[in-house]
Amino acid sequence: MTNPQYDRVCSLMPTETSSSRFLELIDRFAGKRVLAIGDLMLDEFIWGRVSRISPEAPVPVVNVTGESYYPGGVANVARNLREFTEETSVAGVTGADPRGGQLVELLELAGIRTGGVLQDASFLTTVKTRVIARNQQVVRVDREQKAALKSEQQAQVARYLAHAITETDGIVVADYGKGFLSQPLADEICRLAHNHGKVLAVDPHPHTALIWHGATMIKPNRAELFLAAGRPVAEPVEPVCQDTALIEAARRVLGEWQPDSLLVTLAEQGMLLLEKGAEPRHLPASAREVFDVSGAGDTAIAVLTLGLIAGGSPAEAAELANRASGIVVGKVGTATVTPAELVASFKDR
Repeated sequence: MTNPQYDRVCSLMPTETSSSRFLELIDRFAGKRVLAIGDLMLDEFIWGRVSRISPEAPVPVVNVTGESYYPGGVANVARNLREFTEETSVAGVTGADPRGGQLVELLELAGIRTGGVLQDASFLTTVKTRVIARNQQVVRVDREQKAALKSEQQAQVARYLAHAITETDGIVVADYGKGFLSQPLADEICRLAHNHGKVLAVDPHPHTALIWHGATMIKPNRAELFLAAGRPVAEPVEPVCQDTALIEAARRVLGEWQPDSLLVTLAEQGMLLLEKGAEPRHLPASAREVFDVSGAGDTAIAVLTLGLIAGGSPAEAAELANRASGIVVGKVGTATVTPAELVASFKDR
């Protein structure tokens, strides 16, 4: 027996789209020109083994076996984009410090264009250090300095965007609340994308209170959605389509920000898609095993943007993002998804 409230409030995402359609969209990713904008970070991973507890405190002693460094924040979004297209650029700010230089070097070695990266001697490059033992994160240490752009830097970024918008097919914005993005800059990005008819996908941050009016797609997580709606975060409900607090918050943000569509990521519950004039639709999570969720949102927003730029509907782009994030959480570290892996996820269905 069906539940009338369930049918009225939300529905499961239909599954009739053929695998060949998704493979066609993935094939179109190559050559798409994408600009990633937001907070740049360096991700440091310290790998080791734990064999005993410290005699000084009840904490594990990690014997270090190796270290790795990856672009983080919006740089990791760009890294995910670069897996699918060579035409990837990034804009943000780093410090004029060794870690900032290391981050820019990593980006350039990955073939990501860094013409939009500002290096500021008064700014401290954000570094997130994760200590990993036996594929489990033991602790994370953050070194950061939240600071807004100076007026002359905002003008410099605006000039770069005015030029870059003519040479891109779409923009993805990832806000991590470190200060690079402001409401005037958000308004300028939205204006440029609208005036030039470009796809604009945004991954917002709950504590910056920025409004992305008229974006193509907004991708908040559950907490970000409730904060954007000005409501206390409610506990998840099963099934998702009976989570009236979630759906009401999503409808409120959709109405106030006026994006074409809104995709709410819900961790193990999957995703919830809202479009203008359509009922909400639920995509169950596709992950089989979860080892590390760090960077999963970056993968999702990157593939979501590419799906929209490639001509996919919001539902098709959401399913591509759902598959991609399901793959990346099965890896350890700030990982990416390859075209071959994403293709295989549809061939296996």
